Amino acid sequence: MRLIVLDRDGVINRDSASFVKSADEWLPLPGSIEAIAALSEAGFSLGVASNQSGLARGLFDRAALAAMHQKMHDLVRAAGGCIERVVVCNHGPEDHCSCRKPEPGLLYQLADYFDTELKGVAVIGDSLRDLQAAAATGARPILVRTGNGRQTEVDLPPELRSVDIFDDLAAAAASLIAE
Repeated sequence: MRLIVLDRDGVINRDSASFVKSADEWLPLPGSIEAIAALSEAGFSLGVASNQSGLARGLFDRAALAAMHQKMHDLVRAAGGCIERVVVCNHGPEDHCSCRKPEPGLLYQLADYFDTELKGVAVIGDSLRDLQAAAATGARPILVRTGNGRQTEVDLPPELRSVDIFDDLAAAAASLIAE
């Protein structure tokens, strides 16, 4: 199995400092839906691992989150792709759970679902916490410059300065497909 794990906000869709709270606010980044379809067509299995502390903060409810994810699935499916599994951490930063990135719990949930090891699995994110979660599992952290990515690139700690960096999900997908 060739698994790729994607962060959601800032990688697939536009991020917001005030949180993405509804399907109307969930807007795909240019080229992201097509990139996911291309990865699917190339034989990759795709999972999404996303911190969603807006649930814990009461900014939106599970129905709103489900509507956002349904919109994402519908757009990807219409483009010829498939996201097989979405896992979210619904805790706040102060909850100190094992699933909120940079903790690796969400990645382990996906590994269990796909019945695979994470060693070498591409994990594409725009934030340091995405890269740290990937590194903690032996996965392959990949940074995109969308969302928080440009600032993350500037602030990369020494142990993560060798990660692959791409302008966006489309560029990362093209590189992974070509490997």
